[in-house]
Amino acid sequence: MKSILCLIAALSFAFCAVNDNREAAIPIVKDATPVELRVWPESIKLSNAIDRQSMVAQVVYSNGVTVDVTEQARFTPTKNIIAFDGNYWLPQSDGKGQLVVSIGSYEQTVPVSVTGADAKPKTSFVNDVMPVFSRAGCNSGGCHGSARGKDGFQLSLFGFDPKGDYDRLTREIPGRRVDLAVPSECLLVAKATGAVPHTGGELFKAGSEHYNVLMDWLESGAAFDADAPPTVESIELYPESGVLNGTDQSQSLTVVASYADGTTRDVTSLAYFSTNNDNVATVSQNGIVHAKNRGEAFVMCRFNTHTVGRQFVVIPKDQKFEWSLAEPVSEIDQAIHDKLKLLRILPSGACDDRQFIRRVYLDICGILPTPDEVQQFVDDGAADKRSQCIDRLLQRDEFTDIWVMKWAELLQIRSIRNRVTYKGAHLFHEWLRSRLAENTPIDEVVRELLTASGETFESGPANYFHSEPNDLKLAENVAQAFLGMRIQCAQCHNHPFDRWTMEDYYGFAAFFKQIVRKRARDPREFIIYNRRSGEVKHPVSQAVVAPKFLGGDSPETKGKDRRAVLSDWITSTDNPYFAKNLANIVWAHFLGSGIVDEVDDVRVSNPPVNEALLEQLATKLKESNYDFRELIREICNSQTYQLSTKTNQSNVEDRMNFSHANLRRIRAEVLLDVISQVTETKNRFRGYANDARAVQIDDGATNNFFLKTFGRSTRESVCSCEVKMEPNLSQALHLLNGDSVNAKIAQGKVIEKLIAKKLSNRAIVNNLYQRCLGRFPTKNETKSLIASVTAEPDRKAALQDVFWSILNCREFIFNH
Repeated sequence: MKSILCLIAALSFAFCAVNDNREAAIPIVKDATPVELRVWPESIKLSNAIDRQSMVAQVVYSNGVTVDVTEQARFTPTKNIIAFDGNYWLPQSDGKGQLVVSIGSYEQTVPVSVTGADAKPKTSFVNDVMPVFSRAGCNSGGCHGSARGKDGFQLSLFGFDPKGDYDRLTREIPGRRVDLAVPSECLLVAKATGAVPHTGGELFKAGSEHYNVLMDWLESGAAFDADAPPTVESIELYPESGVLNGTDQSQSLTVVASYADGTTRDVTSLAYFSTNNDNVATVSQNGIVHAKNRGEAFVMCRFNTHTVGRQFVVIPKDQKFEWSLAEPVSEIDQAIHDKLKLLRILPSGACDDRQFIRRVYLDICGILPTPDEVQQFVDDGAADKRSQCIDRLLQRDEFTDIWVMKWAELLQIRSIRNRVTYKGAHLFHEWLRSRLAENTPIDEVVRELLTASGETFESGPANYFHSEPNDLKLAENVAQAFLGMRIQCAQCHNHPFDRWTMEDYYGFAAFFKQIVRKRARDPREFIIYNRRSGEVKHPVSQAVVAPKFLGGDSPETKGKDRRAVLSDWITSTDNPYFAKNLANIVWAHFLGSGIVDEVDDVRVSNPPVNEALLEQLATKLKESNYDFRELIREICNSQTYQLSTKTNQSNVEDRMNFSHANLRRIRAEVLLDVISQVTETKNRFRGYANDARAVQIDDGATNNFFLKTFGRSTRESVCSCEVKMEPNLSQALHLLNGDSVNAKIAQGKVIEKLIAKKLSNRAIVNNLYQRCLGRFPTKNETKSLIASVTAEPDRKAALQDVFWSILNCREFIFNH
């Protein structure tokens, strides 16, 4: 057998040598020239007789298009230490050399290293057999990895418990699932190959690579690894990106795993591939990306506990595209434009002054500009009037109210029966407000919050630890609020779509295990303190799990308050998540969606739509010492924020790259406030005077029918989905028939006041339009409305109907 393999390898090398003499032409891309040849991986390291490595070659063109030239390129080894079998480079003999990859006039050299060319390692259950189960889908949630298993057989979900899987496979139903006497006829093999009935059908054929792995393991005794096998430290997916020119294009992929012992392995045939947008590009399980429709897709692969992804863009075949805009001054706009150029999208034009002032008042302060403020702004001839307007708004108390409300949602400030009293929630809210009003850097606020101790009626932030007494849930909340990560899945199994394992989950939870909550003299009050003892155990191994930063190291916590250690890391500039998360939250508030959307769902399989922009905003936030006002000033002054909602032919279908402004329904609290503002009425909320605004409500448990109908957060969870922004029928019916609008029009007597000033019908209609929409009515609107008012015998009632209709129109309810 070995002699046959050597003969095949020798013939393969001879083929390469002959193939080296052929002329490899670079594919033609219309109106573009090739500028670079890229080859992956950047080196080949083969460490045993069965090791192998696939390659990917890609040409980049002047217009950004990439073409897979793996099959067209010449691959020429400089030494006879590797050979090609049609898909992979195989080891021939130990040594070092190079692989020269060339096409046309372009050439790249890849270092080659071969060791142990004659050594065949023993098949590992953990590193060889378990990956076969994962690739075939055996341990997925829809198969044997489900909570109760499938057809009487259970595996750990995505292989988080190899030892348990081994025991269930070899110790349950002895002699049937695994039969060492006749391995090819045992259930493990027979069901996978479809030789006997199997709910999952045929997974692979006899003689295939995965079949041979199982047979090698079975024939060698089906043992569990005697020594702990090297763990997978990381995986890389190549190529790093792709711009596919038309729907007939494809791109091959290769996946390389790096192990703790320094070795690497091509795991392309063992990785599971997926895409987050199969309408744009699909990916087959043999690692080929196929273009479908114009747009952007993120192609991912999962192997072991690691998931990585790469961006692929599909553009119309040979599309002519001309960027006609001047280079932007703002770094934000530069990052946006770089992405839009890649996608062949032109941004919309700028919004007009009336649209801008209404938009920025609603976004920064949650109020509408008065008719006088609108007119003064429109008439102002200063070139920097928009910047001046932004600066003025950032100094108003209403700005603080907006961000106190948003942080109160993240921190879940609310009264909870038999746990957090209204007094505790109010003190917590007042502490938060004082910090934001003083413009305290947010990293300081977070450190003070996460280390809070003392009596809940004395220390406002101490209520944070009493509102959630479950340490595991508390850890989840902290990760989601301050890092933007939902780690809940890793509580019971390794995260299927992200990097987090059960070790990561319980290591992070260990930071909160030593928090104690005990009653004070007042039975309504609790005391929060750190007892400096208490450990978290892994639910599978029952081993004590040391505190561990997410994606980081296990710090020294002996004799320290673990929360202080954690808070220092969370707010550290070395932490890659904190600043990005905060910047993403701010961006989503002003643009309607996050760069990572939803903002608290950061994971490998939900990548940022513009990584460069997110990095840039995070850097600005850190450089400003976490000053939100500076970041907001930068965003609101950008061309991107000030774009019109009107689309053009190239961006009409764009929903995620910020090429135009999006219509955004005004959130519940702000909508109630602006209805009250334009009708000159007041609301009554518990604990506040009659002139309080809805955005100032301190207790998330406060009940209000309007706010509930329009999706106000109850603050019962930290999830961003708590705030409902989608319009629905109940909202429309409430505005049309409910008391909120009709009663406020009658109560505020705006129409009566305008009539008392002896204004004409036209002047009153103009006033209503300006106070509600920030503009004058069009000629057609004026003509229609004046005619309807004139036709009615009751002038006041007719004008109230006009007022009611404006408050019910889409233009009022949405920010645009």
